[in-house]
Amino acid sequence: MTDKLNELTAAGVAVWLDDLSRVRLSSGGLDQLRREKHVAGVTTNPTIFAKALSDADEYNWQLRDLAIRDVDVEEAVRMLTTYDVRWACDVMRPSYDGSDGVDGRVSIEVDPRSAHDADKTVAEAKALWWLVDRPNLYIKIPATEEGLSAITDTLAEGISVNVTLIFGLDRYSAVMEAFLAGLEQAKANGHDLSTIGSVASFFVSRVDSEVDKRLEKIGSDEAKALKGKAAVANAQLAYERYAEVFSSDRWKALAAAGAHPQRPLWASTSTKNPDYRDVIYVEELIAPGTVNTMPEAVIHAYADHGETRGDTVTGAYDAARKVFAGLESVGVDMDDVIATLEREGVEKFEASWQELLDGVRKSLEAAAKGTGSPNKAAKGNAKSAEKAGGA
Repeated sequence: MTDKLNELTAAGVAVWLDDLSRVRLSSGGLDQLRREKHVAGVTTNPTIFAKALSDADEYNWQLRDLAIRDVDVEEAVRMLTTYDVRWACDVMRPSYDGSDGVDGRVSIEVDPRSAHDADKTVAEAKALWWLVDRPNLYIKIPATEEGLSAITDTLAEGISVNVTLIFGLDRYSAVMEAFLAGLEQAKANGHDLSTIGSVASFFVSRVDSEVDKRLEKIGSDEAKALKGKAAVANAQLAYERYAEVFSSDRWKALAAAGAHPQRPLWASTSTKNPDYRDVIYVEELIAPGTVNTMPEAVIHAYADHGETRGDTVTGAYDAARKVFAGLESVGVDMDDVIATLEREGVEKFEASWQELLDGVRKSLEAAAKGTGSPNKAAKGNAKSAEKAGGA
């Protein structure tokens, strides 16, 4: 049988898993995906952790110890999540070593409630980097306006960064500028640039969800003909900007000093509309030097029936621009779409974080009372968090 995920990897797309749990770690499931499904990295978010904590007894011993120590809920969340991420970093270490530090990365997110506070974001990034203490860690920082300076300042400390919640082209350009500035400062600060990694998480399926809703409301035949096209076009044009920035003289100077490029990472790649092909956001976004982070179901779907047709991005720029022109002609305001998605993205992550805190609080209370399985107390919260959306 054809190894479709190997073909995808050979085409320049790093396959990452958008999920993590202690069950996945203790069972060897993550290592199996690394060895058998070419998974070369892991991303996490509060929704993923809320679900993980509610579903497994593996957390009970740690919850009981935290409860005995009278640890407050926010510290408990960090102890629980950094434990899993540290373990995952160790599992993925062969990929890290085998790729010269490019892959094998595991991401953990700063508190999303600090998305508009640059100083607090940087302080937490430094704390998480110290807590996990693994070279193949990524700190996830939202690409809000305030987050841009935090990205630069965190990279300047020699800390690797996964920039998350990127929806629009102009913000993506600003993220790449923040990355370049951060590496220049890191070099001035005496850091080894070859050890600093970064990806820019450009969200995909949520763009179609928002645009399709507006197209349906417009209701014309011209509008409906554009459904399901905005997300891929948006990502393709983002890659065009990536190619321009990372062929510039400014970048070449950093590369000569040992720096690795900030790869585009296609996030939110599960198909929200059942009418669309379940691997569309993988097949249509194949390009060298990219990452596609997928839920396990999408990984298995691609392994079963995905089609790797070579580079499906760099030859599609003109077609993508025609999609954008069509959207404008029928009355879709893409600037408003992007602003809406960023605002809702931060709000969803904040809601998921609160659900995670509430779930851990209930688990700690149950552990302190010795009443049954601590993690089961968080089930309702995790289900609520799952509805809020992750990735």
